[in-house]
Amino acid sequence: MKLDTDLYEVLGVAKDADQDVIKKAYRKMAMQFHPDKNPGSKEAEEKFKVAAYAYEILGEPEKRAKYDRFGHAAFNQGAGARGFQDVDDIFSSFSDIFGDFFGGGMGGGRGRGRGRSSGPSRGSDLRYICEIQLKDVISGLEREIEFETDESCSTCEGTGAVKDSEVDTCKTCGGAGQVVTSQGFFSVAATCPSCRGQGKVVRNPCKACQGKGRTRQGRKIRVNVPAGVDSGTQLRVSGEGEGGFKGGPAGDLYVEIRVRDDERFERHGLDLLGKVQITYLQAILGSEIEVESLGGQVKIAVPPGTHSGSRLRIEQMGVPSLRGNGRGSLYYEVDVELPKKLGKEEERLLREIATSKGESVLEPKKGFFR
Repeated sequence: MKLDTDLYEVLGVAKDADQDVIKKAYRKMAMQFHPDKNPGSKEAEEKFKVAAYAYEILGEPEKRAKYDRFGHAAFNQGAGARGFQDVDDIFSSFSDIFGDFFGGGMGGGRGRGRGRSSGPSRGSDLRYICEIQLKDVISGLEREIEFETDESCSTCEGTGAVKDSEVDTCKTCGGAGQVVTSQGFFSVAATCPSCRGQGKVVRNPCKACQGKGRTRQGRKIRVNVPAGVDSGTQLRVSGEGEGGFKGGPAGDLYVEIRVRDDERFERHGLDLLGKVQITYLQAILGSEIEVESLGGQVKIAVPPGTHSGSRLRIEQMGVPSLRGNGRGSLYYEVDVELPKKLGKEEERLLREIATSKGESVLEPKKGFFR
């Protein structure tokens, strides 16, 4: 691929497209240039690889941010996207995408859907939803998360059989771990129902895993959530996903951040917006008031002549940039409170001011109905 090729143009999306739009665009291209739909076409295979490379970067918020800032230079010399060795590598990396195409456990005859018996293979990537408060976005935090995942059985080392016992080749799939059927343009591979994708039939199953070769394990890890994250930010923890098969490497864990709404402030990018109420005298004459921020009470100046709807600003008290480029601002929208009832002295003084300025105001009511 040429170094000046725009990855947004590759997928045919706008630079401000959200992650759902980017994913749908890649799915469409992957379907169009799928090798099984274009047998023997080197051009289609190359477009298939280029689309995968574009999605690998734009489909991950952190890599996308680097690309938006530095372009392809951000990923030279192993500084980001790893690229793909072959088509099977693409199927392996984006199993969730191709699983949607062909149904769970299928991969167009390739990649993750194939039998596990052929040798070591990588475990699946996992996703974990982590909810944090808005105040945590300001400072960042370390969060302990707990989840369960499948691992190779340590007793039988993933074979599913008692050590040194005999294992037969599955007669249904011939040891391939999958059965292949043709559907139009595609050769669709489904997990073998007899051996459940293992390619082998165990005579003497391991008691620890009941012959499955896998056990469910609880895991507890600590994740550093950096300041400046937003809902949808994904943090990648390498090697903490599902355990590999037959000694293969583990998948990755993607921690997706969800920021809870805060009743005091609205977030607008790096800026925060709150509301504050002041008296009409503070609005007319100006004042210095205390307001609440995510870091505690702070003072802010109210200029004379402030009216309802005005915004007061405190610089560098908003959300920190995830890229380390300073912080946004903290704004307060002003609501000027007008008194519903005036004291006698207050009313007298205001009437004197109105008279001195030649203002026309209502005369005070007298008698019983005052």
